[in-house]
Formats: sequence, structure tokens, C-alpha cells
Amino acid sequence: MRKSLFWIVLCCAALNMGHLAAKEAPTLAKDPVLEAQMMSIAHELRCLVCQNETIAASQADLAVDLREQIREKLQQGETPAEIRKFMVDRYGEFVLYKPRLSSRTMLLWGGPFILLLIGFAVLWRTIRKPPPEPETPMSTQDEERARELLGIAKEKR
Repeated sequence: MRKSLFWIVLCCAALNMGHLAAKEAPTLAKDPVLEAQMMSIAHELRCLVCQNETIAASQADLAVDLREQIREKLQQGETPAEIRKFMVDRYGEFVLYKPRLSSRTMLLWGGPFILLLIGFAVLWRTIRKPPPEPETPMSTQDEERARELLGIAKEKR
């Protein structure tokens, strides 16, 4: 009896806690336009913890702090370009999810094309290689020696 009562109480507690965990997180900004601007900028910046996610998608503490910082700067009247510049000045070019074309990122942008050209050159050279020269026929001495080594009887012709 006690065991079944324990299981009933446990199931009821689990059911009551289930709806608490399913709530949607409220937006942090009261202004939906501000929140949309913040998310637009956050999609352009890389999470410095996750590195393969934008700060808009990341749930890392630093990403949450950076989103809040963007929100504050937008409320202060800064433009998205000023906010991106601030983030680059503070964290370096790496913070941009799509790095700008500059002398420092030239290899990053041009590298795939260079590798593609090298691949085409190797392919072209392989295809254009002259055909191998025809083999010279074996002499009768070489043919007899081969038959002797292989143990094949001489065919009558």
C-alpha cells in the first residue's frame, strides 16, 4: 500500500513539474523592433565560446551577455555598423561570422579558388599526359629463358 501511494505521489509530482519546464522564454526587450534589430546584428557575429554558431543561436553565457550589450547599444542610439565596429575593435575580426575582404583575410577568401585551380591543373596534366610507348617485343632468347623459369614446355609450331 505504501509503495503504490509513493508511486502515485511521484507521478503526480512529475506531471505538475512537466508544464513548468515547457514555458517559452520571454523576449528580453519590451520593444519587438529593438529585439529584431538586435537579432539581426547577432546573426552576423560569431559566438566566441562555440565558434561555429552565431551569438543569436548560441546559449553560452558570453553570447547572452553580448546580445544584452547589443540591446543596450541599440537603446543608446548606436547604428548596427557602429556596434559591429565596436565588437571587431574589442574581439578582433574573428567575431564577424562572415569576415570582410582585406589583406589579412585574402587567403581565406581566395584559398578555395586557388586550390580549385591547382586541382584543375593537376587534372589537365594527368589527362594530357602522352600515351606510354609501345613495349618492345621479347627476343627469342628472353622468351626461352622465361619459359624455362616458369617450367613451361616449348610449344611446337
